[in-house]
Amino acid sequence: MMLQEPDVSDIVGRTGDGVPPPPTRRRTAPVLSVVVVAALLGAGIYYGIDHRAAAEASLAATTTEEAVPIVDVVHPGNDATDQELVLPGQSMPFTDTPIYARTNGYLKRWYFDIGAHVRQGQLLAQIETPELDAQLRQARADLETAQANSRLAGITAQRTASLLKSQSVSTQERDNAAGSYNADQAIVASRQAEVARLEEMQSYENVYAPFDGEVTARNTDVGDLINAGAGAPTTELFHMTATKTLRIYVAVPEIDSPAMQAGATPTITLDEYPGQVFHGNLARTSAAINPTSRTLLVEVDVDNPEGKLLPGAYVFVHFMLPGRAQSMTVPANALLFRSEGLRVGVVRDGKAELVPITIGRDYGDRVEVLSGLQPSDQIILNPSDSLIGGTAVRLVGSKPAGTA
Repeated sequence: MMLQEPDVSDIVGRTGDGVPPPPTRRRTAPVLSVVVVAALLGAGIYYGIDHRAAAEASLAATTTEEAVPIVDVVHPGNDATDQELVLPGQSMPFTDTPIYARTNGYLKRWYFDIGAHVRQGQLLAQIETPELDAQLRQARADLETAQANSRLAGITAQRTASLLKSQSVSTQERDNAAGSYNADQAIVASRQAEVARLEEMQSYENVYAPFDGEVTARNTDVGDLINAGAGAPTTELFHMTATKTLRIYVAVPEIDSPAMQAGATPTITLDEYPGQVFHGNLARTSAAINPTSRTLLVEVDVDNPEGKLLPGAYVFVHFMLPGRAQSMTVPANALLFRSEGLRVGVVRDGKAELVPITIGRDYGDRVEVLSGLQPSDQIILNPSDSLIGGTAVRLVGSKPAGTA
C-alpha cells in the first residue's frame, strides 16, 4: 500500500503562516524548570544548614551562660551591736539561817509558825531547863560561901598585920593570913564566873529572832526534847530567811566572763510574772572559772520590798554585752561548714573564693566575725555545698557577657 503525502493546506492551517514551529523552543522549557527547582532546593538546604548551625551556636552560648551560677551577695555589717545574754539563775535569800538551841531541856512554848514575818529580837520559843536551873542555884550558893570565907580571911589578914606591929605574931603568920585572903578572893572570882556562865546558859531558854525575816520552817513542838548545838538535823528549831533583798546566782560562760563587771545593772524576768521586769545589781563574781563547767559564778542582788520574788525561784537574768570594736556581722545562711574549718564565699574578680573566718557571738540570724573579712567584700548568700574556690559566678541582676 502506498503512503499518501500530507496535504500542504493542512500544514499551513496548523501554523497559521505556513511556517512550522522551531524544534529548540520545546526543549528549553523543561531545562529551565529543572534549574529553578535545583536553585530553590539548594537555597532551602543552605538556609536549613545555616539556621541549624546558628541555633546550635546559640544553644552552646546559652548553655555556657547558664552553667555560670548566679549568686546573691551582701556586704558585711558594721561593728557588732550590743547583745542581750539571757541566762537562767536561782534566787536565794540574802540571809539564810537555821535556829538551834544553846541549852538542853524541853520545849515549853513556841510563838511563830512557818510563813510568819518576825523582827529582830522577837521571842520565837521558850525552853524549860530544870537541870540548868538547879546548877545555877548551886553555883550561887557556892558563890555566897566563897564570899563569906573571903570576908573572914580579909578580917584575919588585917588583924594579923596589926598584931605584927606589936610583935604579937610572927611575920610568917601575917603572910599566911594574907595568902589565905588572896586565895579566897580567887575562889570568889571563880564562883562568880560560874554563876555568870550558868546565867548566860539560862538566858538561852528564850530563843530570839536574830534578824528581820520570815520563818520558813518549824521543826519542833511543845514537849520536844531539845539538844543543845547543831549536832543533828533534828535539833534545828526554826529556819529563817531574809528576803527584802535576794541573791541570784548565775553561771556565765567563759567566753562572756570579761563583760561581767561589778556595778552592772542586769534585769530579771520570771515566767510567773509575764511582762514584768525586775532590776538587779551585779554585786560580785567568784573571780575564777569553774574547771568542770567552764563558767564564772556571778551574784546579782535584787531588791524585793513587796516579796514577789521567792527564794529558790527559777529566774532569767538578762545581761547586756557590749559590741566589739573591730568585728563585723554576716548572715548565718552565708556560712559554709567544711572539714578544713568554717568558710564563707566571697566574690572577687567574677570568681568565688572560700575565705576562712573566725566567729564570735551568735545572734541567731547572723553571727559576729572577728577576722577574715573586709567591709568591702561581697559575701555569697546561701552558697551551694558544692561551691569551690575559683568558680566563675554571676551576680543577681547582672547581664550575661555579650548581651546588650
